[in-house]
Amino acid sequence: MASKQAVSSLYRRCLKLSLDWAVHRYIWRGQALYIRSLFEANRDVREPRQQRVRIHLVLLTCRRTRNPDSSQILFEEAEALLEKWKHPDPYRPPTAPGGSKFERNIPAPILDPPPHMVL
Repeated sequence: MASKQAVSSLYRRCLKLSLDWAVHRYIWRGQALYIRSLFEANRDVREPRQQRVRIHLVLLTCRRTRNPDSSQILFEEAEALLEKWKHPDPYRPPTAPGGSKFERNIPAPILDPPPHMVL
């Protein structure tokens, strides 16, 4: 996966995870702006030595990577942080699989009409 796609995926998952923990949308919006600012702070950093894991969803702190040769370690650390802060009961839209209204009113199957009976 390209670095840009990996960062985009990581950013999107961070936003979804913070939405699971936020009670109201206006609270989540502040967290989303904060997460965006953390990603924007490292936007122009190209050298792995200067890159830092900047995923502060709630109370996380920055930590430099031990091996500056590989930026893959940064993504692995970020994945570990996302897994650590994973919500035990994540939000699911009601009509999505696993939601409270999933398959509640299933449309009737389309069947062939019954054969004509002469009485």
